[in-house]
Amino acid sequence: MIVATRTGRQQRIAQIIASQMIRSQTQLAQQLALDGVEVTQATLSRDLVELGAVKVRRGRDLVYAVPGEGGDAAPRAGGDDIEAPTDRLRRVAAELLVTAVTATNQVVVRTPPGAASFLASAIDHAGLPSVLGTIAGDDTILIITESKSAATRLVRTLLELAQH
Repeated sequence: MIVATRTGRQQRIAQIIASQMIRSQTQLAQQLALDGVEVTQATLSRDLVELGAVKVRRGRDLVYAVPGEGGDAAPRAGGDDIEAPTDRLRRVAAELLVTAVTATNQVVVRTPPGAASFLASAIDHAGLPSVLGTIAGDDTILIITESKSAATRLVRTLLELAQH
């Protein structure tokens, strides 16, 4: 498979990250080379930033993951069952949630740098009834809820999920 455009290359990078446990940019470059895609480390680094790729813990390894469209694009072992959205939120919150505080009907969540959109995606797909929407930056998520009491309950829920 020869990928000639930036968009095509980034799509292939996301596919590789979703299907394999990629621990380093060198390993990713080697996988791309198997597809006939030669890429410099600088270009690969820019592609990973543009894709929103973050390193997450899988067992004892730190591996790359990208937020998915409509689901988790984190690497899984072949044959794994698809996890329920709340299970995904529990796993991702345990890995990435640093703090969560209320501000009237809003919740401000902090994550490690580069991880906010990954956690926001898990929150969005969990289908929590009081969550109206999320906005993610680099390391901060703003969650809008229906009410001040809903925001308080959400903080408690997120912190409990992060403890497991």
